[in-house]
Amino acid sequence: MMMLHTRHASNSDAEQIRQLVVSARAEHGLEPPDPSTADADLDDLEGQYSRSGGAFLVLVDDSDEILGSAGLYPLEAGECELRKMYIDARYRGHGWGRRLLENMIHEARARGFRRIHLETASVLKAAIALYSRFGFVPVQRQHLARRCDQAWVLDL
Repeated sequence: MMMLHTRHASNSDAEQIRQLVVSARAEHGLEPPDPSTADADLDDLEGQYSRSGGAFLVLVDDSDEILGSAGLYPLEAGECELRKMYIDARYRGHGWGRRLLENMIHEARARGFRRIHLETASVLKAAIALYSRFGFVPVQRQHLARRCDQAWVLDL
């Protein structure tokens, strides 16, 4: 298997990221991205993430094909939300999700965030197991994105 690495995403990556998200959600029977609500951030990755104090990383191969993604969306008072964490099905089970999550936690600490929130769906069992191994714990939340049925948090 070729070596993969992460880099910061730019707006020019939006279409490849959108394709990755659509594919992963369809594979698990989840609804496709909704550009008018929870997925509007994909239209301006740089503005929604980088310029607002967060980060959006992509996992790429030697030809710069995007094989994974994850964003840190700033919330209030030193908190952020992990969003759009997906790994291409061909690359799951090889530690790339773990490496991407390690990079996201490092990015969060480097930006001074004290807590990472995330929402997920119970069908994403491997992702939930990964979050749990990293110390995320389930929390109750009044409002969740429509496709999500769980909320988790990690105190840094």
